[in-house]
Amino acid sequence: MAAVSLKSIAGLLEAEGLAFRGAFHPEPADRVRALPDGAPVATLALVGFVGGGGWQGFAASAEASDGAPNPLDRWSRRIIGGIAAALGAVALYPFGAPPLPFQRWAREAEPVHPSPLGILIHPDWGLWHSYRGALAFRERLELPPPDRRPSPCDACAAKPCLSACPVGAFAPGRFKVAACIGHIAAPAGRDCVDLGCRARRACPIGAAYRYGRAQAEFHMRAFRAAQR
Repeated sequence: MAAVSLKSIAGLLEAEGLAFRGAFHPEPADRVRALPDGAPVATLALVGFVGGGGWQGFAASAEASDGAPNPLDRWSRRIIGGIAAALGAVALYPFGAPPLPFQRWAREAEPVHPSPLGILIHPDWGLWHSYRGALAFRERLELPPPDRRPSPCDACAAKPCLSACPVGAFAPGRFKVAACIGHIAAPAGRDCVDLGCRARRACPIGAAYRYGRAQAEFHMRAFRAAQR
């Protein structure tokens, strides 16, 4: 197998519609578990979606149409697991048990920061991105200098995300789940279901990367199902 590089990782991911979401060299505080043979992970590379990129690949997959539960998670396991095998890495996922500290890892890997909505915000992608997995390598890969851009929320005085929700479900450090669920279950909340959370859509950062209707509806329905 040829030597692994960030370029080779990104190429395999892009071929499947996934995005390379940065990498870092873990420290003990990052709580990255050892590889199956007990060796430490020397490099952890994150994998995900940016905007609508790759969505059509999932939407056309067998998992998306077979009617079985958790189609996106199953697609992620198949695709990312295959890429991990090709690269000699171990795949890790943000779903399943025990939960893994993906938000901490994301902040080590790229310039994302907690937003007032609790979602990590990126200076370019805004709130329109997600993490679908990680690739754990025993090799210490060469990485570029870390991108330490500040949170765009720091310069946002208006905070339109906090005032856009019609039922006031969001406040700094708090999310009223029951209020949100009640709203999207009612006719008045139909646009949040069809187009995505109104509060999320109010953020001006990364507006060009907002999810399309099918992607937004998929995630909102998954959110509702998870609260039952």
